[in-house]
Amino acid sequence: MLRGLLSFSSMTMVSRVLGLLRDISISHVFGANVATDAFWVAFRIPNFMRRMFAEGSFSTAFVPVFTEVKEKGTHAELKELMARVSGTLGGVLLVVTALCVLFAPQVATVFSPGAVDQPHKFALTVELLRLTFPFLLFVSLTALSGGALNSFHRFGLPALTPVILNLCMIAGAWWLSKRLQTPILALGWAVFAAGILQVLFQLPALRQLDLLTKPRWGWNHPDVRRIMRQMVPTLFGSSVSQINLLFDTVIASLLISGSQTWLSQADRFLELPLGVFGVALGTVILPSLSRHHVATDHEGFSRALDWGLRTTLLIAVPAMFGLMLLAEPLVATLFQNGQFRPFDTRMATLSVTALSFGVPAYAMVKVLLPAFYARKDTRTPVRAGVAALITNMLLNGLFLLVLYAMWAPSALRAGPLLDGLSKVPGLHLALGMASAVASYINLLLLWRWLRQADIYQQQAGWGQHCTRLVLACAAMIVVLLLGRWYWPDWTQMQVIGRVWRLALLVGAGGATYVVVLFATGFRLRELHHE
Repeated sequence: MLRGLLSFSSMTMVSRVLGLLRDISISHVFGANVATDAFWVAFRIPNFMRRMFAEGSFSTAFVPVFTEVKEKGTHAELKELMARVSGTLGGVLLVVTALCVLFAPQVATVFSPGAVDQPHKFALTVELLRLTFPFLLFVSLTALSGGALNSFHRFGLPALTPVILNLCMIAGAWWLSKRLQTPILALGWAVFAAGILQVLFQLPALRQLDLLTKPRWGWNHPDVRRIMRQMVPTLFGSSVSQINLLFDTVIASLLISGSQTWLSQADRFLELPLGVFGVALGTVILPSLSRHHVATDHEGFSRALDWGLRTTLLIAVPAMFGLMLLAEPLVATLFQNGQFRPFDTRMATLSVTALSFGVPAYAMVKVLLPAFYARKDTRTPVRAGVAALITNMLLNGLFLLVLYAMWAPSALRAGPLLDGLSKVPGLHLALGMASAVASYINLLLLWRWLRQADIYQQQAGWGQHCTRLVLACAAMIVVLLLGRWYWPDWTQMQVIGRVWRLALLVGAGGATYVVVLFATGFRLRELHHE
């Protein structure tokens, strides 16, 4: 499992770093404005459905069934399952994609109501949506291939596949945008091309495993029906944070121009610890948990889950404090250049700080969910997901009204509320705060029900593990606070000055954390697991 985690994480790290370069390129070329807001809305809708259906509910339903057929059935049955699932999934998503492209104006109205009164922005959103939505079909087939490869413990190639999207978007920003009358459309075409290339990228690996087969319709195939029955409940359970983000997209469309872009940039910073470690752990641990469950090895099940939780905390807790304390240095260093101004840096810093608070919860949920799905329990995560979703919606409204009452001038407060919301900068902070709190509600409910089900027995050594973690994080926080006190304003520095100062702070904070962790008795062998 550790080898699988390192393989998946290293490839995902490459993808996330390129994702960061992608966002830097977009910020430099386009800035934070109406055009970039339109693109992020158009990209977020199929991307949300990708995470919800392809990487969320589909993967968590498909991998346990695929693993069971692989362990107990013949290779011919496994190949038949691939043919039926790819044919059914592809057929359904082809219809969904065609409908959404046809009714793109209606979809844009639902998810970006604030743009309806701005004809140019709305038309741009619709045009971009028609370019980006086919990505859902292609990336879902990519997720199917990736799930099959992961079941054979081939984690590297699926984790490297998203690199293609980032490379296409970087090329779109720097090269294609200069050749189009409407430059932002280059990003839409880049997403479309990347979807096709990602599918093609994994086909040779499937051929090596003799799993490359002609797709066939399989609606009535028993294993396909099992996957579908398990998919429906997991739609909420595995994708609460994504649904929250989509609600944030709807509300952000009512706020000041640039809010969509600032929230998207904050999401990028979260993608590094979550993608490299949170999602990686969830992906690596699911086949193992499924195998232990199939073999009725309860002790092995508990040990695997315990390993995942401890490893997650070692990364997610320092990541949270690091992102919160270095939010402004990170945004200023990576994005403030070209069309991205100091004002944009301050606004993006707000959303990074708020969303960072939820990093441990986001990451631990990714590890806890496979514990339910491996046992084919899809109802419990739904209950937790619905509770978190309702909490997020209520807190969005509450925090938004509180910040508006605090920050809006009296003249604005006297007028229409929606008009006032679109003129006060910084209100997107409320959306990040609500998402972070809702993620902890989701985590606490999952943890409570996991313990009640008596499917996880806590292993020895948790007290010592948490003590080391607290001491190491405290030392790191002191170092970072000293650095922030010595260099308070990052928006006025030259680029080279920001780069070396940020490198020094990250290096000093990271080194302090690791040194204190090992000084208090931590050893790498504690991360080993079969």
